Amino acid sequence: MSNRKLKIAFVRRGYSPSGGAESYLKRLAQGIADLGHEAQLIATDDWPTDEWSYGSVTRVKSGSVIGFADELEKMRPQIGCDVLMSLERVWRCDIYRAGDGVHQAWLNRRRKFEMPLQRFIRGINRKHQDILKLEESLFAKGGAGRVIANSEMVKKEIVDLYRCPADKIDIVRNGVPLEKFRFDPAFQEKARADLKLKPDEIVLLFAGSGWERKGLRFAIEAFELCRDRKLRLVVAGRGDARGYKPKRFFTEEPVRFLGEVTDLRPVYAAADIFILPSIYDPASNACLEALASGLPVITTRDNGFSEIIENGVYGSIVDLANNVSALRDAIQFWSDESRRKSARSTIIARASQFDISKNVEETLAILLQGAKR
Repeated sequence: MSNRKLKIAFVRRGYSPSGGAESYLKRLAQGIADLGHEAQLIATDDWPTDEWSYGSVTRVKSGSVIGFADELEKMRPQIGCDVLMSLERVWRCDIYRAGDGVHQAWLNRRRKFEMPLQRFIRGINRKHQDILKLEESLFAKGGAGRVIANSEMVKKEIVDLYRCPADKIDIVRNGVPLEKFRFDPAFQEKARADLKLKPDEIVLLFAGSGWERKGLRFAIEAFELCRDRKLRLVVAGRGDARGYKPKRFFTEEPVRFLGEVTDLRPVYAAADIFILPSIYDPASNACLEALASGLPVITTRDNGFSEIIENGVYGSIVDLANNVSALRDAIQFWSDESRRKSARSTIIARASQFDISKNVEETLAILLQGAKR
C-alpha cells in the first residue's frame, strides 16, 4: 500500500448515539487517523464535536436531505481534501459508501407488508422522492466516482435498479473492534445481574432503531408463539414501545424495552440469542457485534449480513421477516443451552474474520485509488 498521507473528508448528515453508521464511521476514522491520514468530517450541527477527535469538523446548516446535498455542492471548492467519501446520499462524491442500502429496494420490499393506503401516502411523500433523486444521481448518472457496498445484496440492487456498472462497485464487509466484544464469563454474570436476570432465563435480544424495517413486530410475534416461561425478550434502541406491546402473555414483563443504549456491550454479554428479522438491512452492524460477542444470530435473507453466516451453524436464516413460525422454530432451536455453548467458539471464530482493521485496510486502498492526483 502507498505511503502517501491523505486528507480525507467524510460526509455524514445527522447523528444518533446508537446509530450503526455513526459507530462504523468513527471506527473507520480512528483506523485511518492511526495510519497518519487526516480525517475531516462534514456534518450538520447534530453531530457533537466531542464525538469526532480525528480531525476538523465542517458544519452544513441545512438539515433536509436535498438541502444538505445542495449546500455540500456549494462548499465543494472550499473543502481542502484529496478525496471526498460520503456515507450520505448526495449529488456527487469521489467515493460513496452505500451503508444505508438502496432506498428504492427498501421501498419495494416494504410494499409487500403495507396496506394500499400506506403505499399511496408513501408514494407522494416528498422525502422519499428526494432520496430517490440523490440515489439516481449517484448510481445512474455517475455522481459517485466509485461505490462501496457492504454486501453482495446491495451491489446487485444498485446494478439491477440503476444499471450502475458492476465493475464500479467494490464490496467491503463491515468490521468491528473484536477485542471490545470478546466473550468474558465474569462480564456476562455482572451484565445479567445489572439487568436483574435470573440464571435460568434465556435472553433473546433485539437491538436497533427503525423497528418497522428491522422487524420488531415479527420478533415479538415469534417470541409469543414460543410460550416459554424462561424466555425473555430485551429490546434496545429508539422507538415507540406503545405500539409493540405483546398481546398475550403470562409473565409480568415478557418484553423489556431498554430505550436507546449507547454502549451495547453489556447487553450483548447478558444475552443468549440475537434476533433481527429485517424486512430490509444492507448488512446489520449489530448482527456482526452480536456474532463477535459469541451469540447465535437469527435474521432474514433480506439482511446482507446473512451472506456471511451459515444456517444452523452461526445462527439461523429465515426467508422472509413475516415467517413467524420459522422465527419461532429458530428461537426454540437456539434455546438449547448445550447447543449454544458448543457453537460459541465456532461463532466467535467466524466473527474474527471481520475485524475493523481489515475493513480499514480495504477501504483505504479504495480511497488511495480515488484520491485526486
